[in-house]
Amino acid sequence: MRKASLATAPANSPRRSAIPAPSAIASRSPTTVRNARVFLAAQELHGSFAEYIWGFVNGTPRQHAWKNTQQVPVTTAQSDAMSKALKQWGFTFVGSTLCYAYMQAVGMVNAHNADCFRWRE
Repeated sequence: MRKASLATAPANSPRRSAIPAPSAIASRSPTTVRNARVFLAAQELHGSFAEYIWGFVNGTPRQHAWKNTQQVPVTTAQSDAMSKALKQWGFTFVGSTLCYAYMQAVGMVNAHNADCFRWRE
């Protein structure tokens, strides 16, 4: 089954109107510009930004076996280290909680409960 995306939504679809104008995407806020420049510098030094970021988990996804959602932390030692390192680079808006959420989103950390059908994936 093919996932639908905003970019492929039919012209008459109500979802099509959810696509922001290009000027809204190309944000020129000082924070965005600064983070983009720092990103490029980190990417140049490390070969790829992914290589750098995955270094916080030694290149291997962290597999947890939480029994319930109350056990899932909002930060970890790895997200603390990532946040601190990114701030030292000059990134802004990169607190430990946001870093941990990012780590979950990109698959660096499996924070599903052990009884969740997604846990083994």
